[in-house]
Amino acid sequence: MLQAHCHSSPTSWPTVHSSDNNFLHSYLSTWLMQFGDVPEVMPTKQPFWDRPGVLVDKALVEATLHSPHSRTSFLAACCQHSRDWLFALPIASCGLKMDDEAVRVAVGLRLGLDLCVPHECHCGSMVDARGAHSFVCKRAPPSRTARHHALNDLIPRGFASAGFSVTKEPTGLFRSDGKRPDGLTLVH
Repeated sequence: MLQAHCHSSPTSWPTVHSSDNNFLHSYLSTWLMQFGDVPEVMPTKQPFWDRPGVLVDKALVEATLHSPHSRTSFLAACCQHSRDWLFALPIASCGLKMDDEAVRVAVGLRLGLDLCVPHECHCGSMVDARGAHSFVCKRAPPSRTARHHALNDLIPRGFASAGFSVTKEPTGLFRSDGKRPDGLTLVH
């Protein structure tokens, strides 16, 4: 991290105390060797200085991922907005409050961690330690289906309150994979 004790000057780049001059020159020469030219006008925002190192570290971690699952989890976690759910206010009346177990499962799924002990499901299929089978099992607990239906109700209500016509689970529409869409919104 580039930190220097500076005197602010409104018309030029802040001057560095002589005691920090050696540190600055050392840092800039290291930067030059690792990441290329130092800009003539030195950026004052820390992300500029951090980003090249973060990208190098990200590439190193990605190179060590050998299984498709670990690579997929890593790339999903790196996507823009992948952590936005963490910023949701925990408002219980709006259904936005998650209990500790829900947070544990959400974080575990996000990071590709083992969530349970491998076992046989009620349907007869084997469930691996990641527990992803519960998302596709026809005999999964009703709470999963209830949450799915609650979300399918929430979205059309939002569009309807904004004055848009919405049809839930319309007939006659098919996706390329043969499944029926959950909803259709036509905006004129």
